[in-house]
Amino acid sequence: MAKIGFGTYRVSDRSPEQVEAIRIAVEEGVDLIDTSTNYMDGAAERAIALAFQPMPSKAIKDVEIVSKFGYIQGTTLQRVLEGENFLDVVKFADHIYHCISPSFLRDQLSKSLERLNMDTLDCYLIHNPEYFVLDGLNHDLDRNELLDRMFERIEKAFVALEEEVASGRITCYGVSSNSFSKKSNDPEFLPYEDLVTIAKRAANEAGSSNHHFTTLQLPINLLETEGLKCAAWAKKNGLRVLSNRPFNAQANDLMFRLASYDEPHDYYHHLNEVLEMTDDSALKNIYNMVEQLDDVKHRFGYVGEYDEFLHVQVIPHLKSVLESLDPAVVELLAESLDLFLQEYARMVAFECTKMTRVQLKEKLEGCDKSLQECALKFLQNQKDIDYILVGMRKPSYVMNILGMVS
Repeated sequence: MAKIGFGTYRVSDRSPEQVEAIRIAVEEGVDLIDTSTNYMDGAAERAIALAFQPMPSKAIKDVEIVSKFGYIQGTTLQRVLEGENFLDVVKFADHIYHCISPSFLRDQLSKSLERLNMDTLDCYLIHNPEYFVLDGLNHDLDRNELLDRMFERIEKAFVALEEEVASGRITCYGVSSNSFSKKSNDPEFLPYEDLVTIAKRAANEAGSSNHHFTTLQLPINLLETEGLKCAAWAKKNGLRVLSNRPFNAQANDLMFRLASYDEPHDYYHHLNEVLEMTDDSALKNIYNMVEQLDDVKHRFGYVGEYDEFLHVQVIPHLKSVLESLDPAVVELLAESLDLFLQEYARMVAFECTKMTRVQLKEKLEGCDKSLQECALKFLQNQKDIDYILVGMRKPSYVMNILGMVS
């Protein structure tokens, strides 16, 4: 049965609560932590090191750290923009560059080991190598030719990874790819059947009798099941499988949060309070906005969709309106608006839960528990999955998730 791994996407060493969540997870028996060089610009790796500091060595000696490289973002992107050169950099978007060249690999591994305060990393993964193909497709290049060139790049990276195993800086390596979960006829699908052969060639070139390619990571969840084909192939070839995104699922061009949220009891109290406070001609813009928010609270297909709407539209609009008001009025409004928006986010989550249950009725048949428990139960029952990576940024969430699978 698949075990729970700790995912550190959006975890930072600046949050004592998140650092404590890592520590509690390890104390409760979680023995794999997944991270990446670009998660919170390296802060996720620093959080792991910080969590381990006060713990006895015997408590952490069996905990495996898996990190990844490939993305050029944050301070690493700034280095590139300021003139530092790496071979074969792909500019996918203004804020996302990507690279898997041996020189970049070694640079990022050094940074990771430093942040983690380790001499050896247990497992190092190439992170979404398909960005090379995706960028080429955006420029109307031939897909087959792009795949050939990408696998040449992967082989060079595998040789460098075998050399890092020989030097003692990593124990094993693998590939993490969202495209492993695409259908084989999808242009974004990343073929995986030749990866073991490539690893064998890389090991031979690096002077090793055996390859150290051990791990695949990919999205698999209650809705995205295509990746189970990749998982079955991996197990037949002696590889292990780490499944990510257990609760954030994509289907029919929509996003679903596979988690249950209760209806907030105080929502209408805070809604009415703000409406009463803004029922004035000078505050008409705020009154209208709050009314409109209430009208559309059930129209967000995914909690993340509201988060984007909040930061792109709601907050800028509110800020613009409040800046034109008397500071005394703003002070009176601020707390009520903040409380309303907090409750509104909870109400959106509740509405999303209802919609998800309706749309996924057939998938959820036979499971009368929360969406989280149904999603985890599905993954735990898959014989080809070794670890389910869950982002657990609060101690209470750690205990909740571990309680579901105990």
